[in-house]
Amino acid sequence: MAFQTYSLFVLSVIMISFGHVENRLNLLQLQNDIDKLKADFNSSHSDVADGGPIFTERLSSWTERNEKRIILSQIISLYLKMFENTDRSKTHVRNIAEELHTLKESLSDGSKKVEDLKDLTKLQMSDLKIQRKAVNELFSVLQKLGDTSGSHKRKRSQFQRLCKC
Repeated sequence: MAFQTYSLFVLSVIMISFGHVENRLNLLQLQNDIDKLKADFNSSHSDVADGGPIFTERLSSWTERNEKRIILSQIISLYLKMFENTDRSKTHVRNIAEELHTLKESLSDGSKKVEDLKDLTKLQMSDLKIQRKAVNELFSVLQKLGDTSGSHKRKRSQFQRLCKC
């Protein structure tokens, strides 16, 4: 039962956060389709609870809208990957997959950002050429960091001046 709530929760967060729920009926239809999918996967099996949730725990630490777009784009990609090996002859599977594809398209900027992060992890920082380039860019990077942290402080101080608290 917890897995059912969990699946609906993840899809609901994704759809509501990005304006893809036109009406309650759409979400209810998805719930019905997800219930059928759970039966296909035998998700009431006792091992489902082992180790806790795989997505919802990660979602809680991503608070900003743009941050959520990044993590949600990855979660959607994982669901789509799972559906590659699922029987698409079933209507409920097709419905869910179509909704996920639609959501994935709306989160394409999040996917690009994830690719940027992956590319950064592949950089060979022991390579002298990479090190030279990195040193050349260090001041610009620090400036950008200063801009982002400074704007937050500036907004707070502006608010304090305006607020008569």
